[in-house]
Amino acid sequence: MGLFLAFITLFLFLGSAQGQGNLAVGFYSRTCPNAERIVASVVQEAVLANPRMAAVLLRLHFHDCFIQGCDGSILIEGTGAEKHAFGHQGVDGYEVIEKAKAQLEAACRGVVSCADIVAMAARDSVALSKGPVYQVPTGRRDGRLSNLSFAADMPEVDESVQSFKAKFLQRGLSEKDLVVLSAAHTIGTTACFFMGHRLYNFPVFGSDPTINPAFLPELKRICPKDGDVNVRLAMDQASELIVDDRIFHNIRDGFAVLESDAKLYTDPITRAIIDSYLLDFIFKPSFANDFAESMVKMGRIDVKTGTQGEIRRICKSFN
Repeated sequence: MGLFLAFITLFLFLGSAQGQGNLAVGFYSRTCPNAERIVASVVQEAVLANPRMAAVLLRLHFHDCFIQGCDGSILIEGTGAEKHAFGHQGVDGYEVIEKAKAQLEAACRGVVSCADIVAMAARDSVALSKGPVYQVPTGRRDGRLSNLSFAADMPEVDESVQSFKAKFLQRGLSEKDLVVLSAAHTIGTTACFFMGHRLYNFPVFGSDPTINPAFLPELKRICPKDGDVNVRLAMDQASELIVDDRIFHNIRDGFAVLESDAKLYTDPITRAIIDSYLLDFIFKPSFANDFAESMVKMGRIDVKTGTQGEIRRICKSFN
């Protein structure tokens, strides 16, 4: 714990007052100087108790940012709230965010937004999964709207690559960002609920022909037809608790679990991006650097700053 929190402290020192627009690394250095250490401590405790929580918190950040921007709208509870949308099925980690918020409110009331807690928690989850350690610009404010209808445009696992590209582009993210952020599937699990189409109802072939023939029986064993759709399987069975580029090897070799990941290798542009990380060449792109850069870029989608939005007292309710 000491080494991890020391990294956070060092990054705050090096990044204080740096930023773009109204977001800045070390935004809370004067108003709530222990903010990032508090979040890091809560996240580390949660991940130590359940190593899969790192993937859960990483996914929570993605789902928050993709709908109305990174404004904590996914955290709101209530009938018709965004978190209940079909596209957000399985998203969790809310209790970790609330725990961090409670401690922050005790330390510096009304200062740190829930949206920033989500972004910091994702950053800390990546670091705790042996991924890149990077700085997160903060200063986001919390949104005042949360409606499940807004989440109708969330990417789905059975969509085409072109559809994924379009949805990422609408949010200012490139084809490279699509590939790199999809690599977040290197940690965590998915449910058999999302595997039925790929394994049993794929057009023409019955099963997705991009699945390696040696891997298909294993997937069907874990997710049998008409079986329990709540059974979960690792999305990267080689290194499911480590943020690395192993998932690109899986995609190339037909061992991708999710249909959306496998489809990235059927498109010439996204395939070339994946292949660039698999080169046996000293000057190949750095996956760690690119992943960190894309995470920061995603964390800037349609943020609310200044006098926009609010700073919630508790994350699950508007003030």
